[in-house]
Amino acid sequence: MQIAVPQPAPPSGTILIVDDMPTNLAVIGALLQANGYRVLAAQSGEAALRYAARSPAPDLVLLDVVMPTMDGYEVLRRLREEPATALLPVVFLTVLGEPSDEELGLSLGAADYISKPIQPAIVLARVRTQIDAARARELLRNHNAWLEAEVVRRMAQNELTQTVSIRALAHLAEIRDPETGNHILRTQAYVLALATELRNHPRHRTLLTERFVALLARSAPLHDIGKVGIPDRVLLHPGRLHGEDWEIMKTHAAIGARAIELAELDTEQEVDFLSVAKEIARWHHEHWDGSGYPDGLQGEAIPLSARLMALADVFDALITPRVYKEPMSGEQARELIRAGRGSHFDPDVVDAFERQFDAFCAIADRYADAGWRVRAA
Repeated sequence: MQIAVPQPAPPSGTILIVDDMPTNLAVIGALLQANGYRVLAAQSGEAALRYAARSPAPDLVLLDVVMPTMDGYEVLRRLREEPATALLPVVFLTVLGEPSDEELGLSLGAADYISKPIQPAIVLARVRTQIDAARARELLRNHNAWLEAEVVRRMAQNELTQTVSIRALAHLAEIRDPETGNHILRTQAYVLALATELRNHPRHRTLLTERFVALLARSAPLHDIGKVGIPDRVLLHPGRLHGEDWEIMKTHAAIGARAIELAELDTEQEVDFLSVAKEIARWHHEHWDGSGYPDGLQGEAIPLSARLMALADVFDALITPRVYKEPMSGEQARELIRAGRGSHFDPDVVDAFERQFDAFCAIADRYADAGWRVRAA
Protein backbone atom coordinates (compact mmCIF):
# COMPACT_ATOMS: atom_id res chain seq x y z
CA MET A 1 0.00 0.00 0.00
CA GLN A 2 1.38 3.41 -1.00
CA ILE A 3 1.28 6.04 1.70
CA ALA A 4 1.77 9.72 1.04
CA VAL A 5 4.37 10.86 3.53
CA PRO A 6 3.97 14.55 4.46
CA GLN A 7 6.75 16.74 5.84
CA PRO A 8 7.62 15.52 9.37
CA ALA A 9 6.07 17.54 12.20
CA PRO A 10 7.53 18.02 15.67
CA PRO A 11 6.96 14.96 17.91
CA SER A 12 3.58 15.15 19.64
CA GLY A 13 3.40 11.94 21.62
CA THR A 14 4.60 8.37 21.97
CA ILE A 15 2.49 5.58 20.52
CA LEU A 16 2.93 1.88 21.17
CA ILE A 17 1.86 -0.28 18.19
CA VAL A 18 1.14 -3.92 18.96
CA ASP A 19 0.74 -6.35 16.04
CA ASP A 20 2.15 -9.78 15.32
CA MET A 21 2.60 -8.87 11.62
CA PRO A 22 5.88 -6.97 10.94
CA THR A 23 4.38 -5.46 7.77
CA ASN A 24 1.54 -3.86 9.73
CA LEU A 25 4.00 -2.49 12.29
CA ALA A 26 6.13 -0.97 9.53
CA VAL A 27 3.21 0.62 7.66
CA ILE A 28 1.48 2.12 10.69
CA GLY A 29 4.80 3.11 12.25
CA ALA A 30 5.85 5.00 9.11
CA LEU A 31 2.51 6.81 9.00
CA LEU A 32 2.75 7.94 12.60
CA GLN A 33 6.43 8.90 12.48
CA ALA A 34 5.81 10.99 9.39
CA ASN A 35 3.22 12.89 11.37
CA GLY A 36 5.46 13.71 14.31
CA TYR A 37 4.83 10.79 16.66
CA ARG A 38 7.46 8.72 18.42
CA VAL A 39 6.73 5.04 17.82
CA LEU A 40 7.33 1.91 19.88
CA ALA A 41 6.61 -1.47 18.26
CA ALA A 42 5.75 -4.81 19.88
CA GLN A 43 5.03 -8.09 18.04
CA SER A 44 3.37 -9.86 20.98
CA GLY A 45 1.10 -9.21 23.93
CA GLU A 46 3.90 -10.00 26.38
CA ALA A 47 6.20 -7.45 24.77
CA ALA A 48 3.36 -4.90 24.76
CA LEU A 49 2.92 -5.25 28.53
CA ARG A 50 6.62 -4.69 29.09
CA TYR A 51 6.66 -1.54 26.91
CA ALA A 52 3.51 -0.18 28.56
CA ALA A 53 5.01 -0.59 32.03
CA ARG A 54 8.08 1.51 31.21
CA SER A 55 8.49 5.04 32.46
CA PRO A 56 7.54 7.29 30.87
CA ALA A 57 4.54 5.33 29.61
CA PRO A 58 3.35 5.70 26.02
CA ASP A 59 0.56 8.20 25.39
CA LEU A 60 -1.53 5.71 23.41
CA VAL A 61 -1.59 2.02 22.48
CA LEU A 62 -2.74 0.81 19.05
CA LEU A 63 -3.51 -2.82 19.75
CA ASP A 64 -4.22 -5.69 17.36
CA VAL A 65 -6.85 -8.16 18.61
CA VAL A 66 -5.94 -11.37 16.79
CA MET A 67 -2.48 -12.43 17.99
CA PRO A 68 -1.03 -15.80 19.03
CA THR A 69 -0.44 -16.73 22.70
CA MET A 70 -2.04 -13.59 24.11
CA ASP A 71 -4.75 -11.79 22.14
CA GLY A 72 -5.52 -8.09 22.34
CA TYR A 73 -8.47 -8.56 24.69
CA GLU A 74 -6.22 -10.28 27.25
CA VAL A 75 -3.56 -7.58 26.84
CA LEU A 76 -6.18 -4.93 27.59
CA ARG A 77 -7.46 -6.84 30.64
CA ARG A 78 -3.94 -6.99 32.06
CA LEU A 79 -3.27 -3.34 31.35
CA ARG A 80 -6.41 -2.41 33.28
CA GLU A 81 -5.43 -4.59 36.23
CA GLU A 82 -2.18 -2.70 36.88
CA PRO A 83 -2.43 0.76 38.54
CA ALA A 84 0.45 2.10 36.41
CA THR A 85 -1.32 1.28 33.12
CA ALA A 86 -4.98 1.27 34.17
CA LEU A 87 -5.65 4.68 32.59
CA LEU A 88 -3.56 4.17 29.45
CA PRO A 89 -5.79 4.82 26.39
CA VAL A 90 -6.03 1.82 24.05
CA VAL A 91 -7.41 1.76 20.48
CA PHE A 92 -8.04 -1.62 18.87
CA LEU A 93 -6.85 -2.12 15.27
CA THR A 94 -8.36 -5.34 13.95
CA VAL A 95 -9.85 -7.26 11.06
CA LEU A 96 -12.71 -8.32 13.31
CA GLY A 97 -15.59 -6.23 12.09
CA GLU A 98 -18.66 -7.65 13.81
CA PRO A 99 -20.56 -5.30 16.14
CA SER A 100 -20.19 -7.87 18.93
CA ASP A 101 -16.39 -7.69 18.57
CA GLU A 102 -16.41 -3.93 18.87
CA GLU A 103 -18.85 -4.10 21.80
CA LEU A 104 -16.56 -6.52 23.64
CA GLY A 105 -13.51 -4.32 23.12
CA LEU A 106 -15.27 -1.19 24.33
CA SER A 107 -16.73 -3.04 27.34
CA LEU A 108 -13.19 -4.03 28.37
CA GLY A 109 -12.13 -0.38 28.40
CA ALA A 110 -10.89 0.33 24.89
CA ALA A 111 -11.08 3.99 23.92
CA ASP A 112 -11.85 3.31 20.24
CA TYR A 113 -12.07 0.55 17.62
CA ILE A 114 -10.60 0.86 14.08
CA SER A 115 -11.12 -1.82 11.44
CA LYS A 116 -8.42 -3.05 9.07
CA PRO A 117 -7.41 -2.42 6.39
CA ILE A 118 -6.61 0.99 7.83
CA GLN A 119 -7.33 4.33 6.23
CA PRO A 120 -4.46 6.69 7.09
CA ALA A 121 -6.60 9.79 7.52
CA ILE A 122 -8.94 7.97 9.92
CA VAL A 123 -6.04 6.50 11.93
CA LEU A 124 -4.39 9.91 12.28
CA ALA A 125 -7.64 11.61 13.25
CA ARG A 126 -8.49 8.96 15.85
CA VAL A 127 -4.95 9.01 17.26
CA ARG A 128 -4.94 12.80 17.58
CA THR A 129 -8.37 12.76 19.23
CA GLN A 130 -7.37 10.13 21.77
CA ILE A 131 -4.06 11.78 22.68
CA ASP A 132 -5.74 15.19 23.07
CA ALA A 133 -8.43 13.61 25.24
CA ALA A 134 -5.85 11.77 27.35
CA ARG A 135 -3.88 14.96 27.90
CA ALA A 136 -7.03 16.84 28.83
CA ARG A 137 -7.87 14.12 31.37
CA GLU A 138 -4.36 14.30 32.77
CA LEU A 139 -4.60 18.08 33.12
CA LEU A 140 -7.94 17.66 34.85
CA ARG A 141 -6.53 15.03 37.22
CA ASN A 142 -3.57 17.27 38.03
CA HIS A 143 -5.88 20.22 38.60
CA ASN A 144 -8.15 18.15 40.83
CA ALA A 145 -5.14 16.87 42.76
CA TRP A 146 -3.97 20.46 43.23
CA LEU A 147 -7.44 21.51 44.38
CA GLU A 148 -7.58 18.62 46.87
CA ALA A 149 -4.15 19.52 48.20
CA GLU A 150 -5.19 23.17 48.46
CA VAL A 151 -8.34 22.23 50.36
CA VAL A 152 -6.27 20.13 52.78
CA ARG A 153 -3.76 22.98 53.19
CA ARG A 154 -6.46 25.56 53.87
CA MET A 155 -8.31 23.26 56.26
CA ALA A 156 -5.07 22.72 58.17
CA GLN A 157 -4.51 26.47 58.20
CA ASN A 158 -8.04 27.06 59.48
CA GLU A 159 -7.56 24.38 62.13
CA LEU A 160 -4.36 26.06 63.27
CA THR A 161 -5.99 29.50 63.32
CA GLN A 162 -8.90 28.12 65.31
CA THR A 163 -6.62 26.36 67.78
CA VAL A 164 -4.48 29.45 68.28
CA SER A 165 -7.58 31.62 68.77
CA ILE A 166 -8.96 29.21 71.37
CA ARG A 167 -5.64 29.13 73.20
CA ALA A 168 -5.45 32.93 73.14
CA LEU A 169 -8.92 33.26 74.66
CA ALA A 170 -8.17 30.60 77.26
CA HIS A 171 -4.90 32.25 78.20
CA LEU A 172 -6.74 35.56 78.57
CA ALA A 173 -8.73 34.01 81.41
CA GLU A 174 -5.60 32.31 82.75
CA ILE A 175 -3.63 35.56 82.84
CA ARG A 176 -6.26 37.09 85.11
CA ASP A 177 -5.93 34.09 87.43
CA PRO A 178 -2.15 33.55 87.57
CA GLU A 179 -2.39 30.61 89.98
CA THR A 180 -3.75 28.31 87.29
CA GLY A 181 -0.53 28.17 85.22
CA ASN A 182 -0.67 25.36 82.67
CA HIS A 183 -4.09 24.33 83.90
CA ILE A 184 -5.70 24.55 80.46
CA LEU A 185 -3.06 22.27 78.91
CA ARG A 186 -3.40 19.69 81.66
CA THR A 187 -7.19 19.64 81.71
CA GLN A 188 -7.34 19.43 77.94
CA ALA A 189 -5.10 16.37 78.01
CA TYR A 190 -7.07 14.81 80.91
CA VAL A 191 -10.33 15.20 78.99
CA LEU A 192 -8.79 13.64 75.91
CA ALA A 193 -7.53 10.67 77.97
CA LEU A 194 -10.94 10.15 79.59
CA ALA A 195 -12.85 10.43 76.31
CA THR A 196 -10.50 8.06 74.54
CA GLU A 197 -10.90 5.51 77.35
CA LEU A 198 -14.70 5.83 77.34
CA ARG A 199 -14.87 5.15 73.60
CA ASN A 200 -14.70 1.47 74.56
CA HIS A 201 -17.76 1.74 76.84
CA PRO A 202 -21.00 0.45 75.26
CA ARG A 203 -23.04 3.35 76.67
CA HIS A 204 -20.73 6.01 75.27
CA ARG A 205 -19.12 4.66 72.11
CA THR A 206 -21.94 5.99 69.86
CA LEU A 207 -21.41 9.59 70.99
CA LEU A 208 -17.65 9.44 71.39
CA THR A 209 -16.71 9.19 67.75
CA GLU A 210 -13.21 10.16 66.70
CA ARG A 211 -14.56 13.50 65.47
CA PHE A 212 -16.44 14.23 68.71
CA VAL A 213 -13.40 13.39 70.83
CA ALA A 214 -11.40 15.86 68.73
CA LEU A 215 -14.11 18.49 69.33
CA LEU A 216 -13.92 17.84 73.07
CA ALA A 217 -10.18 18.34 73.13
CA ARG A 218 -10.45 21.51 71.10
CA SER A 219 -13.24 22.96 73.24
CA ALA A 220 -11.85 22.07 76.67
CA PRO A 221 -9.49 25.08 77.03
CA LEU A 222 -12.50 27.43 77.08
CA HIS A 223 -14.05 25.90 80.20
CA ASP A 224 -13.07 28.83 82.46
CA ILE A 225 -13.35 31.64 79.91
CA GLY A 226 -16.10 33.18 82.08
CA LYS A 227 -13.53 34.14 84.71
CA VAL A 228 -12.73 37.22 82.64
CA GLY A 229 -16.06 38.55 83.91
CA ILE A 230 -15.26 38.07 87.60
CA PRO A 231 -14.09 41.19 89.52
CA ASP A 232 -10.44 41.24 90.59
CA ARG A 233 -11.31 41.48 94.27
CA VAL A 234 -12.99 38.07 93.97
CA LEU A 235 -10.84 36.38 91.36
CA LEU A 236 -7.55 37.39 92.99
CA HIS A 237 -8.65 36.91 96.58
CA PRO A 238 -5.74 35.17 98.40
CA GLY A 239 -7.72 32.42 100.07
CA ARG A 240 -10.94 30.46 100.02
CA LEU A 241 -14.05 32.36 99.02
CA HIS A 242 -17.15 32.51 101.19
CA GLY A 243 -20.60 34.05 101.14
CA GLU A 244 -21.29 36.66 98.51
CA ASP A 245 -17.83 36.39 96.97
CA TRP A 246 -18.30 32.67 96.40
CA GLU A 247 -21.68 33.31 94.76
CA ILE A 248 -20.03 35.82 92.45
CA MET A 249 -17.27 33.37 91.55
CA LYS A 250 -19.87 30.73 90.67
CA THR A 251 -21.30 33.00 87.99
CA HIS A 252 -18.20 32.42 85.82
CA ALA A 253 -19.85 29.29 84.40
CA ALA A 254 -22.89 31.15 83.08
CA ILE A 255 -20.76 34.12 81.96
CA GLY A 256 -18.51 31.86 79.91
CA ALA A 257 -21.44 30.05 78.31
CA ARG A 258 -23.08 33.37 77.43
CA ALA A 259 -19.88 34.69 75.84
CA ILE A 260 -19.60 31.60 73.65
CA GLU A 261 -23.30 31.84 72.79
CA LEU A 262 -22.77 35.41 71.58
CA ALA A 263 -19.89 34.19 69.42
CA GLU A 264 -22.23 31.56 67.95
CA LEU A 265 -24.77 34.24 67.09
CA ASP A 266 -22.09 36.11 65.13
CA THR A 267 -21.45 33.13 62.85
CA GLU A 268 -23.54 32.40 59.77
CA GLN A 269 -23.63 28.66 60.46
CA GLU A 270 -23.36 26.38 63.45
CA VAL A 271 -19.83 25.75 64.67
CA ASP A 272 -19.67 22.37 66.40
CA PHE A 273 -16.77 23.07 68.71
CA LEU A 274 -18.50 26.22 70.04
CA SER A 275 -21.57 24.16 70.96
CA VAL A 276 -19.40 21.71 72.88
CA ALA A 277 -17.39 24.53 74.46
CA LYS A 278 -20.61 26.17 75.65
CA GLU A 279 -21.72 22.91 77.31
CA ILE A 280 -18.40 22.53 79.08
CA ALA A 281 -18.21 26.17 80.19
CA ARG A 282 -21.73 26.22 81.66
CA TRP A 283 -21.99 22.79 83.24
CA HIS A 284 -18.52 21.60 84.26
CA HIS A 285 -19.34 22.45 87.90
CA GLU A 286 -22.55 20.40 87.94
CA HIS A 287 -22.57 17.30 90.18
CA TRP A 288 -23.88 13.86 89.28
CA ASP A 289 -26.27 14.02 92.27
CA GLY A 290 -27.65 17.44 91.31
CA SER A 291 -25.84 19.47 93.98
CA GLY A 292 -23.65 21.49 91.61
CA TYR A 293 -24.11 24.81 89.82
CA PRO A 294 -25.32 26.86 87.98
CA ASP A 295 -28.44 24.84 87.09
CA GLY A 296 -28.43 21.91 89.50
CA LEU A 297 -28.51 19.37 86.68
CA GLN A 298 -28.42 15.73 87.69
CA GLY A 299 -27.08 12.49 86.17
CA GLU A 300 -27.18 12.21 82.40
CA ALA A 301 -28.97 15.55 82.12
CA ILE A 302 -25.43 16.92 82.42
CA PRO A 303 -23.78 16.68 78.98
CA LEU A 304 -21.00 14.10 78.83
CA SER A 305 -18.56 16.80 77.76
CA ALA A 306 -19.14 18.65 81.05
CA ARG A 307 -19.00 15.44 83.12
CA LEU A 308 -15.54 14.72 81.71
CA MET A 309 -14.32 18.23 82.42
CA ALA A 310 -15.78 18.10 85.96
CA LEU A 311 -13.39 15.32 86.93
CA ALA A 312 -10.44 16.73 84.98
CA ASP A 313 -10.89 20.16 86.63
CA VAL A 314 -11.15 18.79 90.15
CA PHE A 315 -8.17 16.46 89.80
CA ASP A 316 -6.00 19.32 88.60
CA ALA A 317 -7.18 21.61 91.39
CA LEU A 318 -6.37 18.95 93.98
CA ILE A 319 -2.82 18.19 92.85
CA THR A 320 -1.68 21.78 92.20
CA PRO A 321 -0.63 24.29 94.86
CA ARG A 322 -2.76 27.28 95.82
CA VAL A 323 -1.99 30.15 98.21
CA TYR A 324 -4.55 28.71 100.60
CA LYS A 325 -3.52 25.02 100.36
CA GLU A 326 -0.71 22.59 99.72
CA PRO A 327 -1.00 20.30 96.68
CA MET A 328 -2.26 16.78 97.23
CA SER A 329 -0.40 13.78 95.97
CA GLY A 330 -1.77 11.90 93.00
CA GLU A 331 -2.96 9.06 95.26
CA GLN A 332 -4.70 11.45 97.66
CA ALA A 333 -6.53 13.08 94.76
CA ARG A 334 -7.40 9.64 93.43
CA GLU A 335 -9.01 8.68 96.76
CA LEU A 336 -11.10 11.85 96.86
CA ILE A 337 -12.32 11.28 93.32
CA ARG A 338 -13.18 7.68 94.18
CA ALA A 339 -15.15 8.99 97.16
CA GLY A 340 -17.09 11.28 94.80
CA ARG A 341 -18.15 8.44 92.49
CA GLY A 342 -21.92 8.62 92.08
CA SER A 343 -22.23 11.90 94.01
CA HIS A 344 -19.93 14.49 92.48
CA PHE A 345 -18.86 12.48 89.44
CA ASP A 346 -20.39 10.20 86.82
CA PRO A 347 -19.47 6.64 87.89
CA ASP A 348 -18.43 5.72 84.33
CA VAL A 349 -16.08 8.71 84.21
CA VAL A 350 -14.52 7.77 87.54
CA ASP A 351 -13.98 4.21 86.30
CA ALA A 352 -12.28 5.58 83.17
CA PHE A 353 -10.13 7.81 85.39
CA GLU A 354 -9.04 4.79 87.43
CA ARG A 355 -7.86 3.05 84.26
CA GLN A 356 -6.08 6.20 83.09
CA PHE A 357 -4.64 7.27 86.44
CA ASP A 358 -1.02 6.72 85.42
CA ALA A 359 -1.65 8.73 82.24
CA PHE A 360 -3.12 11.57 84.38
CA CYS A 361 0.01 11.69 86.51
CA ALA A 362 2.21 11.69 83.41
CA ILE A 363 0.18 14.56 81.95
CA ALA A 364 0.49 16.51 85.19
CA ASP A 365 4.27 16.16 85.08
CA ARG A 366 4.52 16.94 81.38
CA TYR A 367 2.66 20.25 81.78
CA ALA A 368 3.77 21.04 85.31
CA ASP A 369 4.25 24.67 86.28
CA ALA A 370 7.77 25.83 87.07
CA GLY A 371 9.12 24.44 90.31
CA TRP A 372 6.35 21.89 90.85
CA ARG A 373 5.79 18.21 90.12
CA VAL A 374 2.89 15.97 91.07
CA ARG A 375 3.64 13.75 94.05
CA ALA A 376 2.79 10.10 93.49
CA ALA A 377 1.80 9.44 97.09
